[in-house]
Amino acid sequence: MCQDCGCSITDHVHTHEHTHDHHDHNHSHDHQAAHETLHHNPQLNDAKTISVITKILDKNNHEAAHNRSHFENHGVLSINLMSSPGSGKTTLLEHMADLANFKFGVIEGDLETSRDADRIKSKGIPAYQIQTGSACHLDAFMVHQGLHDMPLKELDVCFIENVGNLVCPASYDVGSHLNIVLVSIPEGSDKIEKYPVMFRQADLILITKTDLIEHFDYDLEHEKAEARKIKPGVDILEVNIKDKDSVLRVIEWIEFKRKMRA
Repeated sequence: MCQDCGCSITDHVHTHEHTHDHHDHNHSHDHQAAHETLHHNPQLNDAKTISVITKILDKNNHEAAHNRSHFENHGVLSINLMSSPGSGKTTLLEHMADLANFKFGVIEGDLETSRDADRIKSKGIPAYQIQTGSACHLDAFMVHQGLHDMPLKELDVCFIENVGNLVCPASYDVGSHLNIVLVSIPEGSDKIEKYPVMFRQADLILITKTDLIEHFDYDLEHEKAEARKIKPGVDILEVNIKDKDSVLRVIEWIEFKRKMRA
């Protein structure tokens, strides 16, 4: 889908063409994000390319449905964490490890290194690292690789920490039940307007690093208003990891959603 960032169409077709075609699940994700990407990228807007992209997304959605069923069969709530790099996804998970009553594991996605997975493991949390190479997002097939390395029978929640990117992850269903999108104060109060596709996918938006707001020209209420303009009624929480109560509010939101699905 992303011609110029390493996430090549041909690589996805080759990888996905021969994988897990025997699973028969209904597609659970529409192609709105893909269509928006095509609309804003004239280089991709021809019939052949659209056909290839549709085929990629169809196969991805098929596998995502399988992933969701896998989580559900084990009674695990799956949550996709998305944001730009440095918003605090891994740090939030580290702090949640000390406070959450539910048991969780993490499937980590990064282009290179296993640093984030190592950080999570050091907190006693099971983690599986996916190194995507040049791909700028996780997809359902990558996540499926991590499922069998997660002790799902022992978990209540599985987080999928997506590659840091505010564009491509929004287009790929990875098999999660919920999407949480983080945006930090240092990124500036215009990211929700600039990247609406990502925030339209959010069940919860976390505005992180709020302890730094006095150092930036950041309009918090404007950002919240833009979020609810893009997705009316979306839940929004402010997070400062130095404030235990703000982390607990995230945990309480997840616990509420988990009990709703029970």
